[in-house]
Amino acid sequence: MKQRIKNGILVLALVLGMAPLFAVPVGAVNVIDKACTGANQDTAICKGKDESAGKLIRTIINTLLFVIGAISVIMIIVGGIRYVLSNGNSSQINSAKDTVLYAVIGLVVALLAYAIVGFVLKQF
Repeated sequence: MKQRIKNGILVLALVLGMAPLFAVPVGAVNVIDKACTGANQDTAICKGKDESAGKLIRTIINTLLFVIGAISVIMIIVGGIRYVLSNGNSSQINSAKDTVLYAVIGLVVALLAYAIVGFVLKQF
């Protein structure tokens, strides 16, 4: 049992450790400089002055949604590993299934909260 857990952790560490090897560098194109000519010079984006509370709230919500999404994916992976390493033990299987279920429910609640906040911010 302990050997299977060690092997599972080793495989997970190898997979996560190799992820940076496959990262592809990307570059951003600055389209705002070209878009801020002529009649578009007076827009809020070109002036760089969009200090509304809605933008701040949207930024905070997007950051939290990213964090919650990352945690949910990690917990789904942990639940899957626990399920594989359960060795047929029914209590461990139920615990692993609950982990995956609660991670998915948390992700759905986060997405619904994002949609609700986006709807409310559009109204104001």
